[in-house]
Amino acid sequence: MSGAWQAVFLREMLILRRRLFRQIFSWSVAPLLYLIAFGYGMGRHVTVQGVSYVEFLIPGLLAMTSMTQAFAIGSEINIARFYWHIFEEFQAAPMSHLDYVLGEVLAGLCRAILAGLVIVGLGALFGVFLSYNLYFWIAFVLNGLVFSSLAVALAMVVKSHADQAFMNNFIITPMAFLGGTFFPLAHLPEWAQKVLQFLPITHATFAMRDAALGKTPPLFPFGLLAVLGVAAFAGAVFTVDRAKD
Repeated sequence: MSGAWQAVFLREMLILRRRLFRQIFSWSVAPLLYLIAFGYGMGRHVTVQGVSYVEFLIPGLLAMTSMTQAFAIGSEINIARFYWHIFEEFQAAPMSHLDYVLGEVLAGLCRAILAGLVIVGLGALFGVFLSYNLYFWIAFVLNGLVFSSLAVALAMVVKSHADQAFMNNFIITPMAFLGGTFFPLAHLPEWAQKVLQFLPITHATFAMRDAALGKTPPLFPFGLLAVLGVAAFAGAVFTVDRAKD
């Protein structure tokens, strides 16, 4: 690794800076609607697992955001690859595939963390102050690492921007709603609970919710997310090596 990852990362950050105001607004809209519709409209007087529904909901929204915003780096890579042909320049530049993947993955993580801070701020506006401690942010970053790396890998595999949208609809959207974000998995049939245990977002949600509610989460979700993150990162390096433009 030569340190050229910084150029990839800086390019993504410069693009993000130009759009930052619009991005903050974009990151705010969906969580705000979820908080109003589900947190206060439907769940205002509802208690879930010993806390108010909005306190239950916000860690789930943060877990979902760490996934969706980290994965969104894949769309940025596709635009650069298929419309601007920037990826060809990266291939010709004196940098390793590891540098390229590291720069893009860190950019995806930064997007996720900034979007997460927006939700923390929205929660404070609604009068909800949770425990955003070290356990919480480790789980947040590990979950972002998994999906940011997965996004880079899939961005090298798809053949068009439409294929990337297809991945979002059939992989990310179901996980966002079924990974324990909006309701306890115990409400589902036992077979469904077992199936959903295979999703990384499920374990990220459990760990982040436990930490945010002042409990000490078990170590298993952290270990699992770390293993999946390393595997997805290695897969991203492999697919970049195989990509031909």
